[in-house]
Amino acid sequence: MANPQRDRSAGDPWSAGAAPAPAVDPAERCRAVGGAHAAFVADGVLDPGLRPVVAASWRRSAAVLPRPEFMAPVELDDDDLEQYRAAHPLARAMPLFRELLGSIADDGAHLLAVCDAAGRLLWVEGHAGVRSRAEHMNFVPGARWDERHAGTNAPGTALALDHPVQIFATEHYNRLVQPWTCAAAPVHDPRTGQLLGAVDLTGGHHLAGPHTLALVRATARAAEAQLATASLGPPLSGPALSVLGRDEALLVTDGRRVRLGRRHSEILALLAARPDGMTGDQLTAALYGDRSVPPVTLRAEICRLRRLVPGLLHSRPYRLAVPLHTDIALVERELDHGDARAALRAYPGPVLPTSEAPGVARLRRLLEDRLRRAAHAADGGR
Repeated sequence: MANPQRDRSAGDPWSAGAAPAPAVDPAERCRAVGGAHAAFVADGVLDPGLRPVVAASWRRSAAVLPRPEFMAPVELDDDDLEQYRAAHPLARAMPLFRELLGSIADDGAHLLAVCDAAGRLLWVEGHAGVRSRAEHMNFVPGARWDERHAGTNAPGTALALDHPVQIFATEHYNRLVQPWTCAAAPVHDPRTGQLLGAVDLTGGHHLAGPHTLALVRATARAAEAQLATASLGPPLSGPALSVLGRDEALLVTDGRRVRLGRRHSEILALLAARPDGMTGDQLTAALYGDRSVPPVTLRAEICRLRRLVPGLLHSRPYRLAVPLHTDIALVERELDHGDARAALRAYPGPVLPTSEAPGVARLRRLLEDRLRRAAHAADGGR
């Protein structure tokens, strides 16, 4: 699949663009990417002309989905859906979403969709005929459209990467979705940086190009600005760390949003769970397990983290200099209050899911066990 406009710096997933190049003929691109998809499904080989964002998503999709044609599961329906979305923070942004994107969705060719941080579609709005077509692939309220359940798609991939993205036609991993093109952007809690969900515009091939993605991105930012003026809860004092459902943590401090690397994410998650601190040996064991690691390795990581976020860490023992609000603690508070539903709503996914650090794996397992027991008890022990 020749693509002469492909950026040479393909190592950066955004260097080739979060949206397809507008100069490429949509029909030609659809055929070329469709051929690359067929080849990937058949033998696992990725065409070098694919956008890196799409290639990486296909790999993730193929690792968890048994075949390239399937229906996304519906997890919420009727009363459960109504109660859940009425209590969801993005319900406050729906008037804004409708104002900015609703007229486009009503034109008979597009859909406005909003999902939560787990990829569950909460609202799907637009012309009745378009919604009817979308029902054939379960693009309906209550369906789960994260990558693990729906493959490469704009809402799911935007959540996976925490970045606005557009997916064009045959770039979708699921063949049932390939007649559609979509653009989505994540929306965050402006106080904590926690991922709340994503806003999406879905339609035909004419959506392809950066202009649609720019519109959706601007809508997501407008929603965050609106949510910042309407309290989402008690104001937080001090920095906040989001590690649930994310391979790399997001730290919000002094008005800055800092996306941490893998090791720094692990260090802060571990220290947040141990406010009394950890010795160098304890932290090394929690990060590296039985591997033989010289003490200078940990010290170097701590030094880099201090330069990145000054004033956050003390030594002897290693500990946080200020309280750090975490999304783990939010879920645990709901569990402490006996509210399993609220805990599950606040849980977008496992603690740093790809981390292999023993201490992080333990945090992940303990929280999952608590959630499982709470959900079982709430269901009457069935």
